[in-house]
Amino acid sequence: MGKKSHSLHYHLMLAPGMAFIIVFGIVPLFGIAIAFQDFIPVKGITGSRWVGFDNFVYMFQLDDSKRILFNTLYISILKMIMQIIVPVGTALLLHELVFPRMKKWFQTIIYLPHFLSWVILAGILTDMLSAQGLVNKVVQALFGETVFFLGSNFWFPIVVVLSDVWKEFGFNAIIFLAALTAINPSLYEAAEIDGAGRLRKMWSVTLPGIMPTIVLVTTLNIGQVLNAGFDQIYNLYNPLVYQSGDIIDTYVYRIGLVQYQFGLATAVGSLKSLVGFILIFISYRLAAKYANYRIF
Repeated sequence: MGKKSHSLHYHLMLAPGMAFIIVFGIVPLFGIAIAFQDFIPVKGITGSRWVGFDNFVYMFQLDDSKRILFNTLYISILKMIMQIIVPVGTALLLHELVFPRMKKWFQTIIYLPHFLSWVILAGILTDMLSAQGLVNKVVQALFGETVFFLGSNFWFPIVVVLSDVWKEFGFNAIIFLAALTAINPSLYEAAEIDGAGRLRKMWSVTLPGIMPTIVLVTTLNIGQVLNAGFDQIYNLYNPLVYQSGDIIDTYVYRIGLVQYQFGLATAVGSLKSLVGFILIFISYRLAAKYANYRIF
């Protein structure tokens, strides 16, 4: 009786989370049917005309499809690369700090942007990168002219990637700082006996020690390669930079909720979800093979 009572308590604890998943994760899956319909909201799913794969065929015939896919992959891959290099470098530098108070102070400062929403950060960036903003004042002082950062198809992807790194690199460095604590201190002592300096110990001991974590994080990020950051880009972009800043998520939002092409938007979103699922499966297989990481 006691074991059944404990089991009931555990199931009750799971109930709110399971209800959330069912309501917001499973029930909406039935809406995929819209991808195969000429969906009209007034008629609903049951009353709208079925068109088969016409929405998918039309999606591949669009001139924008290749550009949007390229933008998504380009921005996402750049983010993935930078979100490995910068957090690893930051973790290594913090690990080398001698004074614990200074280390905690730096950690707190670089973590803060992670807890701010893109609505807030987009407003800050818009002010900083405007013609009269702080960044353009420095640029004008150095080069004699201002740069239209958020209206240039050349600069916009760069702003997106760098601002994403600025927001997340401090928080992502936590993973690598945790991995650094697992390195056996005797390895550093042996390196010192062999005459290794700080840079040599970092290269020969620290980096190899956290390499499995780097491989793990990289492989797991493969599954997110089609998620280039809707919140960030939606709050920063404008029609002037659709050519270089429009990604799958923002395109789905625009054609679905702005242009009312619900069937086409659902088809694009469904295909993205399918490809994302395949990439997640591949990434976990790679993580199991090269980093010995398994979920089950």
